[in-house]
Amino acid sequence: MSQWGCPRIFIVAGLSRVRQPDSGESGHNRRNLWIAPMLATLAMIPAMHAQTPVFQEVAQSIGLNFVHVSGADGQFYLPEIMGSGVALLDYDNDGDLDVYLVQGHGLGTSGSAESESPRNKLYRNELIPGGTLRFVDVSREAGVDDDGYGMGVAVGDSDNDGDLDLYVTNFGSNLMYRNEGNGTFKDVTRESGTDDPRWSTSAAFVDYDRDGDLDLYVSNYIDFTVAGNKRCYDPVGNPDYCNPNQYRPLPDRLFQNQGNGRFVDVTEASGIGAAVGPGLGMTCADFDGDDWVDIYVANDGAANFLWMNQRNGTFTEEGLLRGAAYNADGAPEASMGVAAGDFDNDGDEDVFLTHLTQEKNTLYVNDGHGNFLDETAMYGLAIPSLPFTSFGVDWFDYDSDGFLDLFAANGAVRRLEAVRGEEYPYDQKNQLFRNMGGNRFGETSASAGPAFELSETSRGAAFGDIDNDGDVDIVMTNNNGPVRVFLNQVGLRNHWLQINLKGSRSDGSRVILLKDDGRVLWRRSKRDGSYLSANDDRVHFGLGTATGIRAVLVEWASGKREMWENIRADSSVTLTAGTGRPWTAQMESRLRATPGRITATAE
Repeated sequence: MSQWGCPRIFIVAGLSRVRQPDSGESGHNRRNLWIAPMLATLAMIPAMHAQTPVFQEVAQSIGLNFVHVSGADGQFYLPEIMGSGVALLDYDNDGDLDVYLVQGHGLGTSGSAESESPRNKLYRNELIPGGTLRFVDVSREAGVDDDGYGMGVAVGDSDNDGDLDLYVTNFGSNLMYRNEGNGTFKDVTRESGTDDPRWSTSAAFVDYDRDGDLDLYVSNYIDFTVAGNKRCYDPVGNPDYCNPNQYRPLPDRLFQNQGNGRFVDVTEASGIGAAVGPGLGMTCADFDGDDWVDIYVANDGAANFLWMNQRNGTFTEEGLLRGAAYNADGAPEASMGVAAGDFDNDGDEDVFLTHLTQEKNTLYVNDGHGNFLDETAMYGLAIPSLPFTSFGVDWFDYDSDGFLDLFAANGAVRRLEAVRGEEYPYDQKNQLFRNMGGNRFGETSASAGPAFELSETSRGAAFGDIDNDGDVDIVMTNNNGPVRVFLNQVGLRNHWLQINLKGSRSDGSRVILLKDDGRVLWRRSKRDGSYLSANDDRVHFGLGTATGIRAVLVEWASGKREMWENIRADSSVTLTAGTGRPWTAQMESRLRATPGRITATAE
């Protein structure tokens, strides 16, 4: 969110296709530079049926009536403009996604005057067979209605008991909620050793040491206090929120799970304490293909961190070395949201970052070895993002054509001139980008329906199939505004497969789908990413017009590799660790012949 008010000018000419010179492009020899006229790009985007929106906004009608309270009262406390997050999780193991929403409240004198502080909310999904959605507020009875100044939330089975726990980050002390397996949670923050009293933002459960239990990474932001609030002004002299670079950044923390309900702070011992930045978003993935999870942190206005796992309990920060710290101009950006995914179907995880108005969002393309190149402009994602400040984001295949698309949740952090006179002058429209076969993206927001005409101050976004119909929906928070649910209306026009992994070590597992025509799709079971939020960890594959599936292979986080055959398209299946067959040498040979990488050996 830094570098506020620093305009950049981009001049674009309509050129024909030009071959990019061979300049060591991180191994992507097949890539061409596409700088096409805007009309040519738009012509590639299929027209949607006018009567059917791509997404339909349904929050109020299904019982999600949460409204975020920022507490803004003219004092311009920086936390007011930052929250909040949302999590999708099946907390009661009934087969559908419930929703946890993080709340704020008044700060300073206004906050202390409130009769009852707003609280976090847990909504249970009472999905009726056939797809009818209905959510019920169970926050108080479940024991998760925290009244702290909330920021984000992480989800994971921290004690390997088969149900999902919650970690809530706050401007103030964080909370660990242990799922008791009976519809309630217990606050185990103190006994687990996971409290952090500083301003924490995004967090994720991740088994970084491959010992079979989930550890916890917590991103921290800046050393801000209400008492130490600074007075800052906009370009015309009106009071406004300060640039966060006015405050000292805070170190992140890494907690190692001891397997007995307790965590130990290993920030320094692991090397994570060696670098400090104002962290906002984070994602965890095996970026270099060594079967050990790495951690990427989006730092606000500073170099982003790429923590490479050294396979011995330690990390080294290699963002600059690997091309993922700065943009193509060598400049830091106001990094907020982050997503990792294989948008070009080459078997490695690429990274997308969201930034501030007048900066471009950034696409870092992975060469398969954990080295990155900023190719934002080449893929058509630079210019469309310039007018917007973006937060929540993820790769997801909304139209089930086999290529990962992008959604960006937008909302300003400083007054927008066009709406300066309005009560809350930060509203912007959200954006949807369709992946055009792995070569370019086209913005489809204008044809996506009335949901994308909403102009609000969006922040967190979580992605998952909340109505269990086989496509991916979006649940999104608005700063000082209502929650929104964008229900997918077009994902079933193509064929699909949804996979639920069951096993004590399924988090972060990679799923490989081999189609009958020999093509391969790669996805990761993940909850991390976006901004302050946690996603559905079920793996969704869009199959396009094809239905033939040769096999599904799973690289479990434990290192075990299994395969399943005779899986039908247009179905949701559960794959349980230990029930598949070992990979065959023939299957491995076929995978090795595909683009991307695979490290499996036949068992």
